[in-house]
Amino acid sequence: MKVLNKNRRTENFLDLIPVKSEKFRTETDSEGKVTIFIENKGFFNFLAQKIFKKPRFSQVHLEDFGSFIFQQIDGVKTVKEIADLLHQKFGEKSEPLYPRISMYFNTLLNYGFVEVK
Repeated sequence: MKVLNKNRRTENFLDLIPVKSEKFRTETDSEGKVTIFIENKGFFNFLAQKIFKKPRFSQVHLEDFGSFIFQQIDGVKTVKEIADLLHQKFGEKSEPLYPRISMYFNTLLNYGFVEVK
């Protein structure tokens, strides 16, 4: 799988090293499930919080695969190494492995939850 980087060079997606963004607070519960907290900023969010009692933070609850993957992101492991660990833990339930993990990482990247080295 190839991805186009900022310098217009293609790189193998599996060789990228993801790093968690410091913009978001996360918590892991006793079952290992990860929750990502997103602060609702800006004028309209401020009004919604005051008038409609909307929460200051939105929560994204990751499921089993997502929580496991997110916990493996340490700024050292490559996407391929994380994929291999996912397959070791979940076996056939993780298949199709590479399409699934590439879609998951693209989602994390698009929301800004992770960056790549």
